[in-house]
Amino acid sequence: MANALRALAMDAVERAKSGHPGMPMGMADVATALFTRFMKVDPSRPNWADRDRFILSAGHGSMLLYAIHHLIGYADMGIDEIKRFRQLGAVTAGHPEYGHTFGVETTTGPLGQGLTTAVGMALAERMMNARFGDEIVDHHTYVIAGDGCLMEGISHEAIDLAGHLKLGKLIVLWDDNGISIDGRTTLSTSTDQLARFRASGWDVASVDGHAYHAVVDAIAEARRSDRPSLIACRTTIGFGAPTKAGTEGAHGAPLGATEIEGARQRLGWSHPPFEIPENVRAAWLGVATRGRAAREDWETRLAASGRRAEFEARIEGELPADFDEKLTAYKRELSETRPNVASRKASEMVLGIINAATDLTLGGSADLTHSNLTLTKGLGSVAPGDYAGRYVHYGIREHAMSAVMNGLALHGGFIPYGGTFLVFSDYARGGIRLSALMGQRVVYVFTHDSIGLGEDGPTHQPVEHLAMLRATPNLHVFRPADAVETLEAWQLALHAEGTPSVLALSRQNLPTFRTEHTDENLTGYGAYVARKPKRRRDVTLLATGSEVEIAFRAADMLALRDVDAAVVSMPCWELFETQSADYRRQVLGTAPRVAVEAAARLGWDRWIGERGRFVGMNGFGASAPAPELYQHFGITPAGVVDAVCDILTCA
Repeated sequence: MANALRALAMDAVERAKSGHPGMPMGMADVATALFTRFMKVDPSRPNWADRDRFILSAGHGSMLLYAIHHLIGYADMGIDEIKRFRQLGAVTAGHPEYGHTFGVETTTGPLGQGLTTAVGMALAERMMNARFGDEIVDHHTYVIAGDGCLMEGISHEAIDLAGHLKLGKLIVLWDDNGISIDGRTTLSTSTDQLARFRASGWDVASVDGHAYHAVVDAIAEARRSDRPSLIACRTTIGFGAPTKAGTEGAHGAPLGATEIEGARQRLGWSHPPFEIPENVRAAWLGVATRGRAAREDWETRLAASGRRAEFEARIEGELPADFDEKLTAYKRELSETRPNVASRKASEMVLGIINAATDLTLGGSADLTHSNLTLTKGLGSVAPGDYAGRYVHYGIREHAMSAVMNGLALHGGFIPYGGTFLVFSDYARGGIRLSALMGQRVVYVFTHDSIGLGEDGPTHQPVEHLAMLRATPNLHVFRPADAVETLEAWQLALHAEGTPSVLALSRQNLPTFRTEHTDENLTGYGAYVARKPKRRRDVTLLATGSEVEIAFRAADMLALRDVDAAVVSMPCWELFETQSADYRRQVLGTAPRVAVEAAARLGWDRWIGERGRFVGMNGFGASAPAPELYQHFGITPAGVVDAVCDILTCA
C-alpha cells in the first residue's frame, strides 16, 4: 500500500516534469499507517463535521495527499487528475489548495503555515467539544510537517501556544529526513527538535518512519495523551530511488526514467505507470468504508442529541435572525449620542453589542488586549484544559495569531477576530494572505493606525501598511471615520462569508459626523458623499478614517474663500470598486480632487486623477505628540487648503 503511494508520486512528477517526489516516497509508510489505522474520513462526505483533519504542512509533497485521495475514492481524484498533476485547471495543484480539491483542509504553501493553522483547528475542536460534548465533537488533527516547517519562525509560535493550551488531539508527524533544498539540514541548523517540543509542553517520541507497526504504536500512544504530540519519523527522502534516495536530488525535481526504473526494481513494484493492482486498491478503499460507517454512526448520535439544528447552524456560521436589527438599533443610538471617541473605542462599544448578539464571535489579541480593546464583558478566557471561553490570549505571536484564526474559521463553529497594531500587520502578513486566498471570514482588528499614536515613534507608526493590505486581492480594508462607520464596518465584516476583513482603527478621538440615522449601511458602498457642496462642486476632498475630520474642517475654511467643497468618506476602497461606474462617477465628481490620508500615497492616484493632489506621508514618521506630527507633515486643514489652492485660484 505504501509503495502504491510512492509509485503514483514518482510517476506523476515525472509526467509533469515538475514537482517533489522525495517527501511522498519517504513518508509513504507513515501516511499508510495513519490512514489505514486511525484517520476518520469519508470521501463521500468530504466536509463531514466530525471528521479527523489531516494537514500536509509540507505542502510541496502534495502528491502524497493526492495519491491517498485517489486510492480512497474522492470523487474529484480520478487517475486522469493524477496524470494532470501541476497542470492548469487540474485539481492536483503543485501545493494543496483549499476549496480547489475535495478533502484539502487548508492551503499549505509557505512552510509552517499548515502546522500553525492546524493548531487553530485543534483549538476549535476542543472549544466545540466544550459546547457540544464527546457525542457530537470528538476528532483529531494530524499534521505531516517537514524540516522546513520546523525551521520557520512561525513554528515556534505555534508549538508554544499549542503546548500551553494542552491541545491533546493535535498530533504532528515530523518527516525527519535531514534534507532540505541546499543539502543536509546540518548546513543551517543543529536544533534538538525533540527537546524544543518537550520544552513547550509536548509529548515527544521518535520512531523508524519506515517501520509500519512502530509508527502505528507511536500514534496510538500519542492519542492517549492530554498534551499535543510530536512523533519524529526518521525517514529517507526518496525512499527506494537507487542513487538519489537520501539526497537533496530527490527533493524538488523529477527522478528521471532511469532512476524510476531502478526504484521500481528496489521496491518490488513491477506495475506500469499509474496502474494500481486491484488488491492494493481494495485495501485502500477499506479506509473509506471504515470512515463511512463512523460518519453514519455520528449522524445517528447527532440526530438523537436534540441539538442537530443548533450544531449545524453553528458549523455553518449562521448569524442570528435578529442580528442586524440589534446593530441597526445601536447605530441609531450612536447617531443620537454622537460620541467623540477613538475608532478603537467605538469598535469595543460595537463589539459589546455583537458579542452579546451572537456566540459565533471568538475574540483575541496578540498581547495588546487593552490597547486593541478587543475584550468585552462576559467572554471569558480560553485556558489550558478549559475551552468554554470566547477570548484567546495569543501572546506576542502575530504571525501565529493570523494562521490560528484561519484554522478556527476553516474548522467551523466560530468567526474569529484578533487584534494588534496596524504596523505589526507585517508580522501577520503570511496568514492574512492565506485568509484572503482561502476566502475565510477572519477579522483583523488593527489599531493605532497612523502617526496619530505619536510618541512611540516611526517603528510603531504605519505608513505603507494600508497600501500593502489594499493590494491584497479578496481582502476588505476598512478605515472608518467615526463610531457609526465603525459599526457598519463590523456589520459588513461579519456578513462577508468569503472574504477576510481588516479594521484599521485610530488611537485618537474622532467626532461622530453621521448624526442623521439611516438604516442603510453607507460604508457598504465603499465611499459616499459625506458632505454635499452647497451650490456647486469646485473640489472634492477624499479622506479615510481620522482624516475625514480634517477634510470637514478644510471644507469650512475653503467656504470662507468661496470654494465649494464636497467631502467624500472612503472607508473601503475594495467595496467602492464593486459599485457601478455611474455610482463611482457621482461620488468622485468631475471637479479636481484632493486626497487626505496619514499614510503613503501609493494607490491614491487611481482616485484623484491627473489633476489631483495628495496630502499625506512622504516618508516615515517621527517621535512627537500626535498634533505636532500632523502639523509637521502638513496633514492639517490648512495643508488641505494649500493643496486645493495649488489647483484652483482661491480668493
